[in-house]
Amino acid sequence: MNLISNVLYWISTGLLVPVIVLLIFFFIRAIILIGGFFGQYLHVKKTTSVIYAGINGLTPQTLPEFEHRLPKKGGSPLTAYARKIVEAAGDESKTDLLLSEFEIEADKGIALSKTLTKMGPILGLMGTLIPMGPALVGLASGDIASMAYNMQVAFATTVVGLVVSAIGFLTQQTKEHWAVKNMTILEYLADVTAMANGKEKGCCSTAEGGEK
Repeated sequence: MNLISNVLYWISTGLLVPVIVLLIFFFIRAIILIGGFFGQYLHVKKTTSVIYAGINGLTPQTLPEFEHRLPKKGGSPLTAYARKIVEAAGDESKTDLLLSEFEIEADKGIALSKTLTKMGPILGLMGTLIPMGPALVGLASGDIASMAYNMQVAFATTVVGLVVSAIGFLTQQTKEHWAVKNMTILEYLADVTAMANGKEKGCCSTAEGGEK
């Protein structure tokens, strides 16, 4: 039994360095994410203003004007997929494919935030529990300096893990809100495009029937 306990102790102690390295890595990624997130927020606010402004009053009659206002190049994924949906001209299969592609792309944009949200607490907890063993050993042997050092490591990893998780959670919530809102807009745009295309087909059929 002592052998098994010693093996487990050696394994857990050996994991401390990888856990700390991963925590530092995810903390750096979280800081980079914040900087990129602020830039993304400004970009989204700027490039999607056209769609947000025109989507409320969008009808099959105003669709050509809405299409003309869409940026031809660049912009956010929302503007890019809005342009593709309008260009699909009511093709239901193509439109469904575009909506699915947008959903996949939006999920990719949230993936890092989800990872930080989950991995922060996991690594933080591991970094807290692993040094507790040596700390208790130091306490039992009267080595207060060793105990203090291990407790310092335990508290530091907890704080860093929580910070990483907090950054991931906040950015994840915001990005999910953007994704849901954008998906709703694209679905509405797809319906309006389908209605406009249906009316055009109806008009063409009527005209052909009248000529005959």
